[in-house]
Amino acid sequence: MGLTVVSPQHFLASGHPGKAQDGPSSLGLIESSNAGETWRPLSLAGEANFHALEARHGLVYGFNVLTGRFMVSQDTKTWDVRSTLPLADFTVSPDDANLLLATTEHGLARSDDGGRTFRVIRGAPLLLLVNWADDGTLVGAVPDGTIYVSTDGASWQRRGSLQAAPEALQAVNKDRIYAATSEAVLASTDAGRSFTSLNR
Repeated sequence: MGLTVVSPQHFLASGHPGKAQDGPSSLGLIESSNAGETWRPLSLAGEANFHALEARHGLVYGFNVLTGRFMVSQDTKTWDVRSTLPLADFTVSPDDANLLLATTEHGLARSDDGGRTFRVIRGAPLLLLVNWADDGTLVGAVPDGTIYVSTDGASWQRRGSLQAAPEALQAVNKDRIYAATSEAVLASTDAGRSFTSLNR
């Protein structure tokens, strides 16, 4: 359910085993060092299902839907429970390990203390997914697939649409954005104004 890329060959993920696979119903944190060809367990097998997962600043941040806990790890083995805020997605600032944005049913929320406390940002769109590019660009998607961009998390500009409910969102930089729906993987090279399908 959750996937984050640490480096080109190093992936971290979470979720459930496939139908023909053995193991606990929730995988906890798993790791691949060969770009997803093989995986090994790291921690929390049977205890965590991270629907949102991000590796940044030498830390791993995750939201465990089994417990509703937002958690952070320095070594991928031991975890610090930071808060129990119900959220759909979160993203971490590329410049500050303590600055996060999270999408909640009450609106976009901001944390300045590493996810220990959050406050709702008034006036922001009711985003379902949010992602912070390395260049500081913020990209968000609302449930109907409309895309918004921001530079500060407070003021947002409406851009194009995925024409479907979003399931994943990744901002590479201010121009290049990738998204997934149940039907397609989509890419934008014009800052979210238009998207083309990458499906063959």
